[in-house]
Amino acid sequence: MKKAIFKIQYNDKDITSHFDSRLISLQIIDNSGFEADTFSIELDDSDGKLALPKRGVELNISFGWNDDQGLIFNNKFVVDECEHNGPPDTLTIRGKSANFRESLNVKREQSYDLITIEKIAIQIAKRHNLEYKIATEIANQTIDHADQTQESDASFLTRILSDYDAIATVKNGMLIIFLSGAGKTVTGQILPNVIINRSSGDSHSFSIADREAYTGVKAYWLDYKKAEFSSSASGSENSDDKSVLVGAEGNVKVLRHTYSSKQNAHRAAINQWKKLQRGACQFNMTLAQGRPDLFPETPVTVQGFKQEIDSSEWIITRCTHSITATGGFITSLELEMKVG
Repeated sequence: MKKAIFKIQYNDKDITSHFDSRLISLQIIDNSGFEADTFSIELDDSDGKLALPKRGVELNISFGWNDDQGLIFNNKFVVDECEHNGPPDTLTIRGKSANFRESLNVKREQSYDLITIEKIAIQIAKRHNLEYKIATEIANQTIDHADQTQESDASFLTRILSDYDAIATVKNGMLIIFLSGAGKTVTGQILPNVIINRSSGDSHSFSIADREAYTGVKAYWLDYKKAEFSSSASGSENSDDKSVLVGAEGNVKVLRHTYSSKQNAHRAAINQWKKLQRGACQFNMTLAQGRPDLFPETPVTVQGFKQEIDSSEWIITRCTHSITATGGFITSLELEMKVG
């Protein structure tokens, strides 16, 4: 009989037997970007013999099915919270990915001039004792000037990467920077497309955000040499030098940042437009049979839904894996439309 399995290690020692007979539920949330992955495990303490765990303890958690696929390692987590409730008495242990540095959220002051994104990534990685990997499409992009004013490294890196439609995350002690929604690994390898049929799903939700839909994006830039304030947003060949628009007139989103060149403003507006298009359609589904092999940025094609859903390409943005005491295992997916 197919059954969900899991494995918990502490100091490389398998301690699963301490949890196996007491498991009520185990949940792991795999996030994208600078949001730490999380775990939560609820245990039966009706006999009162469970001890409250120490905060700061690191646990390796793997999960999967008792078949040929077996266990798949997910992440290393640090216990940071526990909760005891009753009756009946239960103990819930929660934690965040161990490789996520709290120092990334400490505000700091720094300026950068004529520097590549890779060199910024190197500085930030060293500050937090992280290794780093960066996609070649982004690594050599040069930033003329950027100020980090009372802003954390996580916030600053997220902001500057947004102009390149790229994101950063921390996994297994490594700062990773890659193109958002590209369906590629950081080394440029194309992730295999996953096909999910409606028959695999327990439930689904599809939405199109028309309520505040933007028709275009505009960005401003300042020509310091000419001391001329110009606007740009890339897209229309018929626009004059002071206003170039991505998309169309109407409900236009204006980027707050003022860019140092027209080229930079063009790029930021184009990438913001792509992000808006991706976010306009959202699709969530719960798989009746969990998929431990799925993770954020995996490209997905779905079948058996409405034509508009089936004909679109999707990218996973969040996976929630849940295992219960009965051996049940489901995976909930949040997806965004893939935009080329």
